[in-house]
Amino acid sequence: MQTFKYVQPKSLSEAATISEKESNSAVLFAGGTDVLGLIKNDIISPSKVINLKLIPGLDKIEYTNGAGLKIGALTTVSEIAEHPEIIRKFTALSEAAKEVASPQLRNVGTIGGNICQRPRCWYFREDFDCIRKGGDTCYAVGGENKYHCVVGGGPCFIVHPSDIAVALVALNAELTITNGKELKKISADNFFVLPGENTLRENILKPGEILTEIFVPETSANTSSRYIKFKERNVWDFAIVSVAAVFKKNDIKLNSARIVLGGVAPIPWIDKQLNSMLIGMELSEKSIENAVTNTLTDAEPMEKNEYKIPLARNLVKKVLNDLRG
Repeated sequence: MQTFKYVQPKSLSEAATISEKESNSAVLFAGGTDVLGLIKNDIISPSKVINLKLIPGLDKIEYTNGAGLKIGALTTVSEIAEHPEIIRKFTALSEAAKEVASPQLRNVGTIGGNICQRPRCWYFREDFDCIRKGGDTCYAVGGENKYHCVVGGGPCFIVHPSDIAVALVALNAELTITNGKELKKISADNFFVLPGENTLRENILKPGEILTEIFVPETSANTSSRYIKFKERNVWDFAIVSVAAVFKKNDIKLNSARIVLGGVAPIPWIDKQLNSMLIGMELSEKSIENAVTNTLTDAEPMEKNEYKIPLARNLVKKVLNDLRG
């Protein structure tokens, strides 16, 4: 591990300035559950680690009835999982937070860090000069690709590792970003970047930009949400496939619906064909089966991960059948 300087800025403006000026040698530090691993594994070798934890105002949860939910980027994952209003009104977010890692890591890890974490691809995490580290090869293509993406990939075939990101996209969340001088807001589904746009980054954050807040709009009456996750081990693990779903139901018909898939793509994946079929759909056995059949029809699996397609379809089927009752 390379020696680094631990920097404690007093404000977001100061942190952003340091980050921008030293974009090639400084890294932002929140909970540290991902950054420390990246440093220890020599994936990054920063000369400065910029601690955000003591900057005030970044670790809040504020719910206003009728308006929505505001979460500071340094709020811990466990606080989100256990917050009564999130459990009641934004169930998918609470369920996703409960699926993150172990209790110890949830107590330290932050929502901002979870959304911005780097891929868990073993070629990226180990001693391979892969595309995501500036090389010219994605070793998963001809190698061990059991956990890699089946849609949205190329030339890199990672999957996004965040449970929470999938739920936030389903809930139409909005993210606030600052460069220390001004704020900008962007929808969660526009925050993440496909490898075809940038093979080195997973999101739109530029040097000097910091994610500060997540806003989840109020859900209307008769709206419910779910997050379900399939993992290989019955302990804490990353999603093989996950589903976040938000529904507004009227008797047996869906007035509105949004399903987002995790574990299948380099970003939280909105299957446009599936979602277009859900609006106004009756929750009958036939219509559910039709929707399931039309899930991930554009998938292009590799040698060892084709199993993710029927798995994703069965999880979608479970969510819709549970809603049907």
